[in-house]
Amino acid sequence: MSALETPDSSSRSNHGAEPAIQIRGLDYAFGTESARKQVLFDVDLTIDRGEFVILTGPSGSGKTTLLGLIGALRRPQEEASLRVLGQAVSRLEGKDLEQYRKNLGFIFQLHNLFPALTAYQSVQMAADLSDLDPAEKRERIESLLSELGLAERMDYKPEKLSGGQRQRVAIARAIVHRPALILADEPTAALDAENTEIVLGLFRRLGADQGTTTLMVTQDTRVFESANRLVQLVDGRIVSDETLRGFVPAGRSS
Repeated sequence: MSALETPDSSSRSNHGAEPAIQIRGLDYAFGTESARKQVLFDVDLTIDRGEFVILTGPSGSGKTTLLGLIGALRRPQEEASLRVLGQAVSRLEGKDLEQYRKNLGFIFQLHNLFPALTAYQSVQMAADLSDLDPAEKRERIESLLSELGLAERMDYKPEKLSGGQRQRVAIARAIVHRPALILADEPTAALDAENTEIVLGLFRRLGADQGTTTLMVTQDTRVFESANRLVQLVDGRIVSDETLRGFVPAGRSS
């Protein structure tokens, strides 16, 4: 059994009536007055639970900013509607904000691994967000790292890992607790074709088995066909939203 599967995964679903992400009229700017630079303009975007969506576009188009707003790393500045996992992100504070972030899996452009922690320890930090007992937790961590080709590197610290290996540790850290939403910023940039396909397979399986939604920012054309949709952001505006493969949310018929 895979690290991402559970005995009842075929009968369990995290799909809900409300979309995973629902954005209406979202603007965002950096700076103030004469130094103000608007980077997002009237963004509308709806993503159903369980979907795998790629957000692409030129550098500087606002992709990472949008990801940060969805992940509550930035605050919306205007009266736009930004609902994620059934919650109004702009209203989250304190423990509610902390709990919200526990339902997310972040994968950043830079792996952001702690130098003093081994690969196993880095993933264990995220696994501690789950309610698994220690034995189940260890089995999940080891299984996931092995699936990502890191079985012989679990006790290695980042300085002893290649760039691609560090990125795979960061990916394992982001998904080991089976988040409701994965927010990934160029997660495959440092990976070869084989490891890219392994990672994409994990994202697809999480969507199918756990109802996990994935929003991936990337310009890596190798991954486009693995997603349900391809959304293009140019100069802060969504200019296209293309369906790549069929997707039927739970509760709806095709």
